[in-house]
Amino acid sequence: MTEPSDTLLEATGVWKSFDDHPVLRGLDLHVGRHQAIVLIGASGSGKSTLLRCVNGLESVDAGRIVLDGTVEVTDPGIDLDKVRRRVGIVFQSYNLFPHMTVIDNVTLAPRKVVGVSAGQARAEARALLARFGLENKADEYPDRLSGGQAQRVAIVRALAMQPELMLFDEITSALDPLLVGEVLDAVRDLKSGGLTILMATHEMGFAREVADRVCFLHEGMVLEQGPPDEMFSHPREPQTQDFLARVLV
Repeated sequence: MTEPSDTLLEATGVWKSFDDHPVLRGLDLHVGRHQAIVLIGASGSGKSTLLRCVNGLESVDAGRIVLDGTVEVTDPGIDLDKVRRRVGIVFQSYNLFPHMTVIDNVTLAPRKVVGVSAGQARAEARALLARFGLENKADEYPDRLSGGQAQRVAIVRALAMQPELMLFDEITSALDPLLVGEVLDAVRDLKSGGLTILMATHEMGFAREVADRVCFLHEGMVLEQGPPDEMFSHPREPQTQDFLARVLV
């Protein structure tokens, strides 16, 4: 069990409903520093909603989400810009600004939100793009990128804010299967560098490889969690067993 001092994110008793339909139902979750926690579960189990609540994109109906023991993301008076400087998120849709070049997409938030100088922001952006094999795409527009390249740019854009926690929401689900590997390689690189990751994915082989802990969400709750070998080889709960029997084919 992660000690409290090593916990970067703690969600306690989180409820969230849409149109009186509960999507998160008293969910509890902790994420330790430098861990990669992978969320699995059927569509509608609450994975994406949880990630959006962690980043403050959705408010909660009840419960608390606390970052680093001190910053309550769910406090109605919280400055969400400060939260989002520390918590990056990448979605399955890249959400790049089509009228801006790659490097302008990457440098926008550091310049406008943090106040980094244009020169420093561009230098740091070029270093990040090179790290992910995109140095020759800096001056391209998003419509000239493959899906895998665009998703890697989206990851770089989030990293440009130097977040402590990265959230990944099904970032490969919209990609051609041939492009999935290059995006997952980028996440592997971040994991090996010690970045804390909370990730929802249907890529079970990848989850088994990189996760420190796998959490199975069912009807808005973490029904079962554990190390990947245990979760994939010896799941305890019937719902987990049924889900894995469908996806591990």
